[in-house]
Amino acid sequence: MSTKVPEKLSGKIPKEVWQVFKKFTAQGYEIFLVGAGVRNLLQGKIPVDCDFTTNARPEIIQSLFGDSYYDNVFGTVGIPIKTKRGKEVYEITTYRIEGRYSDHRRPDEIKWGKKLEEDLKRREFTISAMVIGPILKNGKWDGKSLELIDLFNGQKDFKDKIVRAVGDSKERFSEDALRMMRAIRFAAQLGFTIENKTLQAIKKNSHLIKKISWERIRDEFFKILISDYPADGYKILRNSGLAQKILPEVEKGFGVEQKSPGRHHLYDVGTHSVNSLKACRSDDPVVKLAALLHDVGKPVTFKKQKDGTITFYNHEMAGANIVKSIARRLRLSKRNTQRLVTLVRWHQFTVDERQTDKAIRRFVRNVGKQNLADILEVRTADRLGGGARETSWRLERFKKKLVEVQKQPFSVTDLKVNGNEVMKTLKINPGPLVGRLLNQLFEEVVEDKTKNKKEYLLKRIKEIGKTLG
Repeated sequence: MSTKVPEKLSGKIPKEVWQVFKKFTAQGYEIFLVGAGVRNLLQGKIPVDCDFTTNARPEIIQSLFGDSYYDNVFGTVGIPIKTKRGKEVYEITTYRIEGRYSDHRRPDEIKWGKKLEEDLKRREFTISAMVIGPILKNGKWDGKSLELIDLFNGQKDFKDKIVRAVGDSKERFSEDALRMMRAIRFAAQLGFTIENKTLQAIKKNSHLIKKISWERIRDEFFKILISDYPADGYKILRNSGLAQKILPEVEKGFGVEQKSPGRHHLYDVGTHSVNSLKACRSDDPVVKLAALLHDVGKPVTFKKQKDGTITFYNHEMAGANIVKSIARRLRLSKRNTQRLVTLVRWHQFTVDERQTDKAIRRFVRNVGKQNLADILEVRTADRLGGGARETSWRLERFKKKLVEVQKQPFSVTDLKVNGNEVMKTLKINPGPLVGRLLNQLFEEVVEDKTKNKKEYLLKRIKEIGKTLG
């Protein structure tokens, strides 16, 4: 089905997209905006990082754009684009026909297509198979008329907020098993539901996710975590059977009760974890993941006392070890692994008003200044996910104390003197003595921030030097 695009819609199309249309049509080629760009327009948004499909071969596409790059077998040419919004990359792909997917990951054979219909029927979902492009008459374009081509009722599914596979859903997911996660990602990003036949096909094919690399799984999972509806996305992952294969550690928490005398918890561990993910306001997928995993150590530390009280002693330590394994599985970078482990390990920090400044400084050293905002966000998500209020007077006091104690030095490098000044003052060569002396000075300054003055510290270096002979 083809309909003319109204001016209200075409007015949202960036000038850079119009320029792409003009370059191709001037040479007599078909060109269409496809995928997220079309969905953005239907939502009244300006499309960014646009994808296109065309009957022009990759070498033709590259001849039209001098700064393009082409380093794949799928016919996709990348075009760097400068816009008012910043630097973007437009991807333009030649129509293609795909062969069998014997490994459930990629087609065994790809042929260039000649017709748009050939390209669209290979796509995953009806809401991904709509295109917008110039209306050609006798191979020419008037520079303004656009049409929306929708062969699979994608507009209706978009209006009804439904994710539906194109054609046979079992076949689509058998071809590329990652499409199952993409269906859930679309639902989580757009607030859509998955059409029943499509969902049933995901359930029946969920075992095929093992055919997909963990890097690809991680990337789709992270997109779900930072979507508008991450908790709903995770619930669909559970309902489909995929969550059990991706994060079995979280699944062990469902049914593990927390409600007991003297405890504030209303939900079992698994439900609380998903609620915490929902409450987490960070747009960082690692922080979102920490909110979901913060209590992953509870099932293995669960104990029920004679009076009915349930305890999870040292669950944060057990959880830190578990998330190390999860991080390896998801192929996280060394930095993100450390961040995730830190957020889980220290999420159970105390906010007792009797805490000393020294105890709070120790907490900052353990967590790292760079992770303080994130661990506070995980703590807030933990509270909300458990049915508590967002904050408390103790937590607010703790936040103020964090600010205050950070005005004091936290490492040797924050001292007003350094190793060179120690060596110059004592006329000694580099060695362990320099480090020990700096550490001694640091301990003094930690106890009294007024001592962190160069004149005083140089005096102390001489005094300590005398005691060392």
